[in-house]
Amino acid sequence: MMDYSVKHGIQSSLYAPLTKTDVKKISEDAFRVLEQAGMLVYSKSAREAFGKAGAEVIEDEQLVKLPRSLVEDAIASNPSSITLCSRDGATDCVLEKNRVHYGTGGTAIYVLDPDTGQRRRSTVEDIILNAKMVEALENIHLFTINVFPHDLENHEHIDVNRFFHSFDNTSKHVMGGIYTMRGCQNVVKMAETIAGGEDALRSKPVVSFITLVISPFKIDDMYGEITCYLASKGLPVVVPTEPICGTTAPITLAGNILTHIAETLGGIALVQSVNRGAPGICGSVGSITNLCTMDHVGGAIERAMINAGVSQMAQHFEIPLYSTGGTTDAKEMNVQASYESAMSSLLVAMSGANYIHDIAGLMETDMTVSYDKLVVDNEILGMCQRVLRGIEVNDDTLATELMIEKGPGKNYLTDEHTIRHMRDEFFDPSLSNREKRETLSDEATALGKTKAFVRNIRANETQSLLPLHVRSQLLESYPEIKAEVK
Repeated sequence: MMDYSVKHGIQSSLYAPLTKTDVKKISEDAFRVLEQAGMLVYSKSAREAFGKAGAEVIEDEQLVKLPRSLVEDAIASNPSSITLCSRDGATDCVLEKNRVHYGTGGTAIYVLDPDTGQRRRSTVEDIILNAKMVEALENIHLFTINVFPHDLENHEHIDVNRFFHSFDNTSKHVMGGIYTMRGCQNVVKMAETIAGGEDALRSKPVVSFITLVISPFKIDDMYGEITCYLASKGLPVVVPTEPICGTTAPITLAGNILTHIAETLGGIALVQSVNRGAPGICGSVGSITNLCTMDHVGGAIERAMINAGVSQMAQHFEIPLYSTGGTTDAKEMNVQASYESAMSSLLVAMSGANYIHDIAGLMETDMTVSYDKLVVDNEILGMCQRVLRGIEVNDDTLATELMIEKGPGKNYLTDEHTIRHMRDEFFDPSLSNREKRETLSDEATALGKTKAFVRNIRANETQSLLPLHVRSQLLESYPEIKAEVK
């Protein structure tokens, strides 16, 4: 069993695309944009909260201008450290400073079917399998619900089904977007039942939620109302933004980073205007535009650079960050998927982004989840973790005295120093094949091992990770849950 207290939450500031002067300039300009241009706010509750906090609300335009003092006060009152709790305590994710954690995400509408390899629409069964996969993959630290259940016809039933089947199949922290206010309220009640009550959930949040600031500078009615509700409950809420270079943000990377930080600070200001001290989490999801087609690009290296820049800004403001990495425009698990995901994952991780979502399993410009890619990305993330650990330099690791004692011409294979460090100095891959060509078989390749892992997870009989009495209570309270899944 991997020791998660050591293997995740590693601090990192190895990649910083912005200078200190850049950070200060972007910070100052973000305050100016929010104060002088403001945000369109279509939620009545959000406008009322902003108004009570001291914002200038132009009601007939549904425009809110945020004074610098209001935004600065929101930054000061927002927690600088937020723990996203697992149910068993083994994989708690502490979002603070430059600590790094990884998870799924995307709410993809397709999966690559593990039997046929063909793309199909995702179902409740895919939520279950994804949760089981995340439970088994040690470098994926929390489960952001990553597929949409197309087999549910009633829109009001989506939220409780997505979250119930997630809780039922992983003990890691569960995060997800919300589709209706009623669904949000039901999921909060569900989580309170699992946690042992309202106060227990607030003190140990085993669930968190994602709303959205819509670029450029808009808070819509539903997301605004849900953000206000979650803030009032004191539960962790991510207020991410998705500006795209050249369409919903200036085409430059610097302009995109400014849009990111100004918009998400607007979201933080809303959370704090509703409930001072509530756990708000900044979010960066944006990317660049394919100017030939005007499509959003998932695997661009510039996307990683943008998110690394936003990571620096979040650390400057001391606000926990939900970031994005590991994405690709590839349509299948191929060379392109590997190099785009690996480069993006490593750069954003090296920036110290607190929680990097979308970093496992997602492809095709964030539209499709691949089970094979989940496994491969877990391996990539293990390598990222080794990079973040860095090189420890001290008398023991330098082994200077040992070199002098042994002298020239001697090997170190059987030394006690070698035995003491051999298991923790190197990353031990589970997929990579390091054998000689003569011993290689299809089953021993990285792809062969990947497919075997997925087969084994699917073959294992599903065991609920909820206490039986809690599971029964939830199924009785929410008959709309699709409990019988093939």
